[in-house]
Amino acid sequence: MHSAARFFGRVLFPVALLACLTTASFAAEHQRLQVDDYAIQAIVSPQNHQLKAIARVKFTALDDITIASFTLHNGLRPTNVYDATGQPLTAERVSQEASIRVSLPGTLSKGSSTSLTFEYEGTVQSADDSPVPGLKLAYVGDPYTYLLYAGGWFPMSGYGINRFTSTISMSVPAGYTVIGSGRESSGSSFSSLGEVSAATARKGASRPEPLKLASPSGNKIYTFTYDKPSFPGTILIGKYVPTKSTEGGLDITVYTSEENKAYATQYADTASKAFFFYTSSFGPTYSNKLSLVELPNDTVPSAWAPEIAAISSRGFTQKVSYRLVANNVAHQWWGTMVSPATRNDWWISDGFARYSEALYVEHVAGEGGFEEVTKDMEVGALAYETVPLAQVGKLDPFSPEFQSLTSDKGAVILNMLRWVIGDQAFDKTMRTFLAQYSGKPATVDDFRKIAEQDSGQQLTWFFTQWLDSTGAPEFKNKYTIYRTQKGFRVVGEIQQDMDLFRMPVELRIDTDGKTETKRIEVSGTDSAFAVETFGKPRKVTIDPNNRVLKNSPELRVRASIVRGQADVEQGDLTEALKEFQKALDTNKNSSLAHYRIAEVFFLQHNYQAAANAYREALNGNGEPRWTEVWSHIQLGKIFDLTGQRERATNEYRQALQTNDNTSNALDEARRYLQTPYQPQKETNGL
Repeated sequence: MHSAARFFGRVLFPVALLACLTTASFAAEHQRLQVDDYAIQAIVSPQNHQLKAIARVKFTALDDITIASFTLHNGLRPTNVYDATGQPLTAERVSQEASIRVSLPGTLSKGSSTSLTFEYEGTVQSADDSPVPGLKLAYVGDPYTYLLYAGGWFPMSGYGINRFTSTISMSVPAGYTVIGSGRESSGSSFSSLGEVSAATARKGASRPEPLKLASPSGNKIYTFTYDKPSFPGTILIGKYVPTKSTEGGLDITVYTSEENKAYATQYADTASKAFFFYTSSFGPTYSNKLSLVELPNDTVPSAWAPEIAAISSRGFTQKVSYRLVANNVAHQWWGTMVSPATRNDWWISDGFARYSEALYVEHVAGEGGFEEVTKDMEVGALAYETVPLAQVGKLDPFSPEFQSLTSDKGAVILNMLRWVIGDQAFDKTMRTFLAQYSGKPATVDDFRKIAEQDSGQQLTWFFTQWLDSTGAPEFKNKYTIYRTQKGFRVVGEIQQDMDLFRMPVELRIDTDGKTETKRIEVSGTDSAFAVETFGKPRKVTIDPNNRVLKNSPELRVRASIVRGQADVEQGDLTEALKEFQKALDTNKNSSLAHYRIAEVFFLQHNYQAAANAYREALNGNGEPRWTEVWSHIQLGKIFDLTGQRERATNEYRQALQTNDNTSNALDEARRYLQTPYQPQKETNGL
């Protein structure tokens, strides 16, 4: 599965471009068949970007059907399709949907099962042929090949919803390592995909039996068998350097390029710690095996599959991207074990993994780290407010809107549920949910019922409020302080503009002495409160620990910036500038908004305007802190590009003086002090 949300919702540093993420093939639709099992044989030819394959697909009809439709990468051409008896069938390629429609020999009644066998081949190289046009989700090449489940490199149905088992065999030239999900074996020849029924002997059967590919001489065949219904459709191939770890009985292998081998042990250690934390929090996962794999930079920033966590090359740094690792490891529970029953339930995978990441950050970095993650989640949750989370299935699953809602808003809802029902009931709910729905798809209603059972509370109001509606309240506080015989009394009301809103909210009163806190039940637009204190009140804060999703000028600024970044990633720089300007309209002193505007001008080669905006970022509020070091570096690049080397080196030195190495900023500044900056084109390598 892809994890583009990590890119859309939380890019903190210079923007990397992705082309437009739109697709028809993954659009929400009524699923008419359920794939049960795959047997796939494939030959990969990295030097000429070729893939040749046979896939036997066993499936069950969910309605009476005469046509079976599957997604398949547009670079792959079906040469033959056979039914379960070996008879050739007619297949129609629909390029606009990256799909194949197969006319069945007769009506397959609801609940009946059969199989189709596809022979197909082609070039897997261009992002234009992807099921998500403009985004490379499958690529065959040297030295690295990635065939992500989302890339549609085999005939598939019900992306992210349809759980299946598989046996996948890959033939590759010598020197390549193949990584997949499940029990691994190897050999030099393909085994048969299985004899079909005796009916193939009847007159008209046209294909030889048994059906299998002939592996080229010198190739090695890797076979992966995954026998628990899940999503084992990702295969990664390359000239990797493996680094093994067996810490605590786990079988973790980190596969990297030679360049990033030095970081492998640190990443294995981080993955194992996250693995143990989730095991203690939720219960054991299917397997103690995990492959942490480096991806090229020209695809999604991260992806997961059973026993696989993949991170792009830019994610492998000296300072471990532990949040990214934790999120992908969490998908071994949320996604691999429990998955959404429908597209509207998608946050059961991505939102649960995102919040698991936050829980791990809380475990290793304390309240400060947790607060940082929750603020990021709130920004993503409020970036797109036109569609309720309960109706997210109508959106493209690769769109920024879908990513932000299912990942960030889903995680925020879990954080609020934890606040409403308490830590103990929440922990029990998560463990019970995993245990009851392991190996199954689940709905949000399934989760609600377990939360009600384990908390003893009726929670329909909570899920209705946060899933079926959009927006969030903006709290205002009016209060008066009275002197009493025992101290002071603060009397006031919490005001907000959503008439149907209902939530418990924490109130904190800072005094000359002991800080007082009180849980207030906010209902409607005005909710009264009264709090007794001994010391004189100095400050009254609503929801000081960010337990409730709420709007604020700061969040509106950051939400506009997130939307602008998504526009940049999709190549719409005009709309991006409009969003960044909205942020400045809210806070003209925002360093982050000025920095993002500067990035757009830099991409347009409008260096004077970019330099002006980077200066504005340096003169702004300095939030976040990294805008200072990176503004100096970007100014240095501009001066290098315009032939002003002395001014460039001065900016790089100022960057070093910040002592801020966010995203390896200091390393970059030192590099450009030695050698003037020159633009470099992105490659397909790691």
